[in-house]
Amino acid sequence: MTTLHAEPSRRARTTPARRRVVLGAALPVALVAGLLGGCASSSSSDAPATGTQSPAPWPSGVTPSATPTDQFTRDADGKVTGLSYPGEDGQTALDLLLGVDPSAKVKGSGKNAFVVGIGGRTADDAKHEFWSLAVDGKQAQVGAGSLKTKDGETITWTLATY
Repeated sequence: MTTLHAEPSRRARTTPARRRVVLGAALPVALVAGLLGGCASSSSSDAPATGTQSPAPWPSGVTPSATPTDQFTRDADGKVTGLSYPGEDGQTALDLLLGVDPSAKVKGSGKNAFVVGIGGRTADDAKHEFWSLAVDGKQAQVGAGSLKTKDGETITWTLATY
């Protein structure tokens, strides 16, 4: 008498390693689909960019009362030459900068922080460049990590030379 053995189902033949590979491949596809879906639902405009950038999430402990309007300024080649954003009661200029531009480059930390790059543009020592900090048009007398800002103030960073 011949005994017939049923072929195991496809699911039974899938090993845990195979499932991980399939799931690992599906995750990037799902992320791309989500990003494209988000882009498709946003409004588009034929108007040229004005140099503004939407603010990034605020750093831990920074809770602005209103969404700031941050403004990157650019030269004729499109390179960032400055940034302005509103002050926020009790927050340092450095905390707010990192909230507006999380990619800003900083040497040191806290009160010893020294900002060397904003908007993807690093100050060039060979050209004697540095990022200058001002509040309401007046040069700051302390560093960004020490400068406590206030509502209504305008914090401005400018690429300057010495």
